[in-house]
Amino acid sequence: MKRSAKIFILAISIVILTSGIASAEPEVSLFGKNVKLEDSKKPQDYVFSLQLLFVLTILTLAPSILIMMTSFTRIIIVLSFIRNALGLQQTPPNQVIIGLALFLTFFIMAPIGAQVNEDAIQPFLKEEINQEVALKKAMEPIREFMFRQTRDKDLGLFLNMKKIDGVSNLEDIPSHVLIPAFIISELKTAFQIGFVIYIPFLVIDMVVSSTLMSMGMMMLPPVIISLPFKILLFVLVDGWNLIVKSIVLGFK
Repeated sequence: MKRSAKIFILAISIVILTSGIASAEPEVSLFGKNVKLEDSKKPQDYVFSLQLLFVLTILTLAPSILIMMTSFTRIIIVLSFIRNALGLQQTPPNQVIIGLALFLTFFIMAPIGAQVNEDAIQPFLKEEINQEVALKKAMEPIREFMFRQTRDKDLGLFLNMKKIDGVSNLEDIPSHVLIPAFIISELKTAFQIGFVIYIPFLVIDMVVSSTLMSMGMMMLPPVIISLPFKILLFVLVDGWNLIVKSIVLGFK
């Protein structure tokens, strides 16, 4: 929140400096420099200032938006399931889990990022296309990725809630309908993977608990005995290799 507040304050300052409508002083000092403020007589200057404020505000939300439109959601949930299934509360720590999820996301989304850069960013920087065309071209590969991972049932849910009928092709589906459908599809897929991950570790807990009860050792927590066996099983089957391979191949 502190970072967002600083960016918002900086945006307000830029708006004030570019429009010159919030200060009666002819000259102010900003970062050790004297800046002269004048009333603008062109409406376009105010529009540009508001657009700049809007863009800087959106930038504070960009990480969350990009995370929810990529493979990050599924990856971070699956990795969290692994840690909980093993019975390890803080190992690996959150920083490692998030870092691994981010780099796996970069690995999976790299071809899409390259396509966005080639079709939208570079032509826009070269002034070959305008902002609206660049945004549309940038969304095309991202939408294609989300469509591949979105279930028809989830997509139909939001289409029905928006009362959108007669959709003949995917291009007619707006992004604000596709994105939430993609998110809940990713959540369902992640929970399905998490359920499969839990089964072998649950079997170990049941075997250890039954063994301790048969030996009359009811006061000994089964978790203490089952934890080393679960870690040993995960290491012997090369769990991290299998999990990462399954996650990456799931997006092909």
